[in-house]
Amino acid sequence: MASITITQGIAIDESELSYRFIRSSGPGGQNVNKVATAVQLSFNVQGSVSLPAHVRDRMLTLYKNRISTKGVLTIDARQYRTQERNRADAIERLTTFISEAARLPKKRVRTKPSRTAKRKRVENKRHRSEIKKLRIKPRTGESL
Repeated sequence: MASITITQGIAIDESELSYRFIRSSGPGGQNVNKVATAVQLSFNVQGSVSLPAHVRDRMLTLYKNRISTKGVLTIDARQYRTQERNRADAIERLTTFISEAARLPKKRVRTKPSRTAKRKRVENKRHRSEIKKLRIKPRTGESL
């Protein structure tokens, strides 16, 4: 069986993908009610043996809104008028998802605020305090 190469270390066997062809919404001329051109690609992220564990975990967190409770990622492709192009579009989107999950996020380097930034923050607080003091109505017999 053929496999889809995502990165150098990651390739997915095409037997792990399942396709469903459905009728596409929108314009289509005479074919609109006869041809099922839209594609629903399903990929079991949790049950995949092709994905390394860290990529699988990252996909489950990054795309939690797209993945069902059973761990299946479903991609709808209905942009084009042919099954072949919609199928290729769905595979391309899946490879994009997996390659984004394979890319590790940059570690954040904690930094301290500069002396100038601290000074500006305190000056801004003092300025806001003065503005708010001016809003207070003086009591009778008192003046500012």
